[in-house]
Amino acid sequence: MSMTVHCDIVSSEESLFSGLVELVVATGSQGELGITFGHAPLLTDLKPGPVRIVKQDGEEELYYLSGGFLEVQPNLISILSDTALRADDLDEAAALEAKKQAEHDLSNQGGEFDYSRAASQLAVAAAQLRTIDQLRKKLGGKH
Repeated sequence: MSMTVHCDIVSSEESLFSGLVELVVATGSQGELGITFGHAPLLTDLKPGPVRIVKQDGEEELYYLSGGFLEVQPNLISILSDTALRADDLDEAAALEAKKQAEHDLSNQGGEFDYSRAASQLAVAAAQLRTIDQLRKKLGGKH
């Protein structure tokens, strides 16, 4: 039996996951992180994108975070985000449309153009699409 640590994934609206995990994989500000039992204490911000957990029974779950923070303590991993969704709940068509619109806005800058807003919308849509792609790969590997 593998060593486990308690993990909580919480958005501003709800608690999405609380339980024992063998592994958490997320993208921090300095790159991809793999957190297992016994990891050194850590506090980092998270980039928008997927977070993968491997639960105590070996089952994997994938979540999308709009960004946030990850804290590692000796017996607890906490992931906090303004927006977090189970990857199954992402809407691919809406993410593709948002990406297309943001790319259009960036290429057609007008007088009232807000570059940072358009770039942020593009980053969010791209992160959602990366999460959907990872979910497809995970599901494809099981068939």
